[in-house]
Amino acid sequence: MNLNKQSLSRLALGLGLALGLMAGAAAQTTMKISISTAKNSHQGVGIDVFAQEVEKRTAGRYKVQTFYDGSLGGERESIEAVQLGTQELTMTSTGPVPNFVPETKIIDVPFLFRDKAHARAVLDGPFGQDMLTKFDSKGFKALAWAENGFRHMTNSKRDVKLPEDLKGLKMRTMENPVHIAAYKGLGIVTTPMAFPEVFTALQQGTVDGQENPLSVIMASKFDQVQKHLSLTGHVYSPCLILMNKASFEKLSAADKTAFIEAAKEAAKANRARVDADDAKGVSELRSKGMVVIDNVDKAKFVAALAPVNAEFEKQFGKANLDAIRNAK
Repeated sequence: MNLNKQSLSRLALGLGLALGLMAGAAAQTTMKISISTAKNSHQGVGIDVFAQEVEKRTAGRYKVQTFYDGSLGGERESIEAVQLGTQELTMTSTGPVPNFVPETKIIDVPFLFRDKAHARAVLDGPFGQDMLTKFDSKGFKALAWAENGFRHMTNSKRDVKLPEDLKGLKMRTMENPVHIAAYKGLGIVTTPMAFPEVFTALQQGTVDGQENPLSVIMASKFDQVQKHLSLTGHVYSPCLILMNKASFEKLSAADKTAFIEAAKEAAKANRARVDADDAKGVSELRSKGMVVIDNVDKAKFVAALAPVNAEFEKQFGKANLDAIRNAK
């Protein structure tokens, strides 16, 4: 077979292109991120935006695969997987986080934040940014604070207007020591449970109720298994975008910035969705048959928690709690 110079150069060019394409394909790194809630949720919006932003900001060298509905496990399992490095990323509420980073417990104290603007200012400010650094020694890179929202109570038994209405209700709680202590203080029979199990537990009557932000109640279709909703707003629940520390450290300086900026964009989109869900949530859930108590006397709930709060002040320091409460 006679190959002239032109044919040889074409062959070389073709081989070069093929090898270049193969190298390009090999250079793309795929990572996984998961949430426990549905794709069509405030957290789903968050990880979708994160994946798009990472791909865009790294010119396609990194691709983030998104997993929803606890398909890779509940929040605690996902956090463990990220810590171990068997999964690169997760977006999680702070529910199980104190089991890994105990310093975060303070954020889960009931009635600590006045409203979302207050909570966001604290988390985006020096206190929250310092808290993100506490994850470094535990095998994580905490990329950004995002949002779950203010938590409200639902149940299948009765209207809850006053703290005493909660006595004896068997309620699913997050696997969170601060929440469990507070809810026991309100007379609730606490049942810690991973989120992917909650709908079935409510459906089967294993528990009477649960507590979550409107965004979660809507995305999880809890209106199908819960009749009563009380807008207690008893705990502000943040979210975190967590990355395996070793995976983060392997990134170039530019790519580290890309991941952090992508997480900030994800948090923005996620918070905007929480605001939208909060704005329409009550009317939407009422239209689906839920009885919504929207004039809860929060002062009575705060008063009922006085003994528990005294314990929290001992545990976290009154000055530390007041610094958060009074932050502008």
